Amino acid sequence: MPLFRFLAVLAACFVAGPALAECRVGAFETMPERALIHLPAARSSAPMPLVMLLHGSTGTGAEMLRDSHLAETADRHGFVVVSPDGGIAAKRGYVWNIPGVLTVSGTLPPKDARDDVAYLTDLVDRLVATGCVDAKRAYLTGLSGGGRMASWLGCVAPGRFAGIAPVVGLRAGRPLGSDPMQADPATCRPSASVPLLAFSGDADTTNPIAGGGAPYWQYSQITALQRWAALNGCSNPYARNVGTTVYEQGYSRCRGGATVAARVMRGGPHNWSVVDNEAMWAFLSRHTR
Repeated sequence: MPLFRFLAVLAACFVAGPALAECRVGAFETMPERALIHLPAARSSAPMPLVMLLHGSTGTGAEMLRDSHLAETADRHGFVVVSPDGGIAAKRGYVWNIPGVLTVSGTLPPKDARDDVAYLTDLVDRLVATGCVDAKRAYLTGLSGGGRMASWLGCVAPGRFAGIAPVVGLRAGRPLGSDPMQADPATCRPSASVPLLAFSGDADTTNPIAGGGAPYWQYSQITALQRWAALNGCSNPYARNVGTTVYEQGYSRCRGGATVAARVMRGGPHNWSVVDNEAMWAFLSRHTR
């Protein structure tokens, strides 16, 4: 980890004083490079919840942490945020390695690209090992390409995360080869239920909620929701207005309380402005693994 990042984390830990005695400060020195870690201002001696925040395609973890304002939410509620960089360099930033799925460059991830599933799950394990993070309360969110990566981790590593909240990038596996407007059920078969709350905007022309767009997108948000509802054993579809500009589509009565829903901002664009951070945290914090 670059020295200035480590020192920032070190200072944050010492501010807490004796209350953070169980958080082993020196362990952060061995964290992987290109992963920013924010420790909240409000902390206790017990291991804290973790929100992993994944940037959009060609972005960086530093930009995502800045633009999402999740650090401020973490300070209010006492959770850790980690915002890493993707494993494939692209333009001015990075993209995530989702096997078999085209990146924004229109090509499949290189065969020698970092295994981002292994990297990100190992990063959770490393943070848990410091004593600062509760393994049962690790959550996942991400924007656009980061939302697709968060969805993929829900498919292939559900045991590591107690809930996911993809932003303008909800998926439920790869597009079906014979009909890309459908999700391929063979590519998303999680071994456990995955509580899910997605956020999107109905004016998003990059990842349109009605489907279409780039080859990695194609099927609609409601198709992804329906697939997750089936995976979670949900039986009660619903729709409701959350406010004057936001409506929610979802499914309740799911196995293990793992509800599935998407909040859509009317006129909402392709960026983090469609997210209510407080609502996201309220949802995630209700779940433990």
